[in-house]
Amino acid sequence: MLFSNKAINRKKSQRERLIHESTSKCAASMTVLSIMPTSRGRDDTRQSISSTWCQREASNGVYSEGGWDPISCGTMHVTTKGIIFMFLISILLFYISEKISTLQRFIPVPSWAPNTCPVEISEQTITPLSDTKDFLVSAYMDQRVNGFDIRIIGIFEKDSVQPLHCLFCCAGQSSRTTPATIRHHPQSFGFPFTPADVMCQIPQNCNPTHVSVLTKQDKNLVLNRTWLPIRNLKTKGSEEKKLQFNFTVCISNLFGDYNNVLQFAQTLEMYRLLGVNRVVIYNTSCGPELDLLLQSYSQEGFVEMVDWPIDKHLNPSHGWLHSEHGGDIHYYGQLITLNECIYRSMDRSRYVLLNDIDEIIMPYQHDNLGSLMNVLQQQQPNVRMVEITSVHEVIKVFGEQYKVPPDVCRIIHVRVALRGSLKLEELNVDKRLWDFTDRLIPRVDDALRRAGLLSSGEKS
Repeated sequence: MLFSNKAINRKKSQRERLIHESTSKCAASMTVLSIMPTSRGRDDTRQSISSTWCQREASNGVYSEGGWDPISCGTMHVTTKGIIFMFLISILLFYISEKISTLQRFIPVPSWAPNTCPVEISEQTITPLSDTKDFLVSAYMDQRVNGFDIRIIGIFEKDSVQPLHCLFCCAGQSSRTTPATIRHHPQSFGFPFTPADVMCQIPQNCNPTHVSVLTKQDKNLVLNRTWLPIRNLKTKGSEEKKLQFNFTVCISNLFGDYNNVLQFAQTLEMYRLLGVNRVVIYNTSCGPELDLLLQSYSQEGFVEMVDWPIDKHLNPSHGWLHSEHGGDIHYYGQLITLNECIYRSMDRSRYVLLNDIDEIIMPYQHDNLGSLMNVLQQQQPNVRMVEITSVHEVIKVFGEQYKVPPDVCRIIHVRVALRGSLKLEELNVDKRLWDFTDRLIPRVDDALRRAGLLSSGEKS
């Protein structure tokens, strides 16, 4: 649209007049003082200050087809007390903001989330169970018993019936608790503490890595719990992995100052000749020379030493019968270690042998244990189905038991002769061990030299 110069000049003149009037009104409003009575009848002098932006707003008028339209002036009246009040509020808010900021800087950030786990993982072979007199040893996945997934091997008072609950760590998050069942082993030889298994079921949608046993059904107690790693874990749908060892020997506990290095080396080297790949020994204490020998075997990887400080927790008996020897637990916890060794070896060894260090399980019709078991395996295929063992016999199995005839295999027990009332003609001379003399003696000498117990050129 086009406008003539005369029309434009007329519009310009009107705009300048409006700006002038607005500026005058603004200047006048800046000097207004008002005296107003208060509600209590006293005069309260209040100075009204008018702040306007009239000149700026008027100069920013909007031009339309009808001419420039100035924006109306805005006026804000604030009393002196109001200004002071607002100022004090601003200071107070600033002070509170600074305090909160300071507190936030000094409040430590938790290193755990309430639902995460584990906080503390037990690295001990004997772990006290909180709020009880009982102890936990190790946890294993064992789904052979219907309704249960986890077996926790423990040491419990014979009369312990306190309800327990299992809490699982599932991919870093704690699960809901599940009820636990305590299964005392049937043999205790009269001692107040006995082997027991705590049986648990894994919750749905949980891939557990650790388990904790609670005396109260409260998962919020997770922060004060000690967790046991779960061994022998199996992945559903995965193929059975290849076993690491063919034969493992579990040696009953060492305690006191036993120091017969020659006998120990002879037994270990004899088992090597028979095809044993690993020997597990539970050690409470032993003599200094034997300790050197065991360290040497451990460095080779042939011997696995398991620390067994049972004397730090209970008063272990030196004998097998409570009525004769006293104490809290049978023979330094022998029943517990034998069962623990079965489950420790179950997922990595095809066969497990249980015996003392003065015993050798000897085949009489075969040169080694592998050949013997190949024959026995055909006769009794379920040899890996042991659940609970005692010292001299298996107590509970899945399936049938098979006793090997003495002419096929028997134990050579190297100990003080117990002839009793037997006559000489009633005794049999067993020279089976002599069949290995040429290979066994050099091996024993080498073992003693490696441990620094036999000098070069010396013979045992």
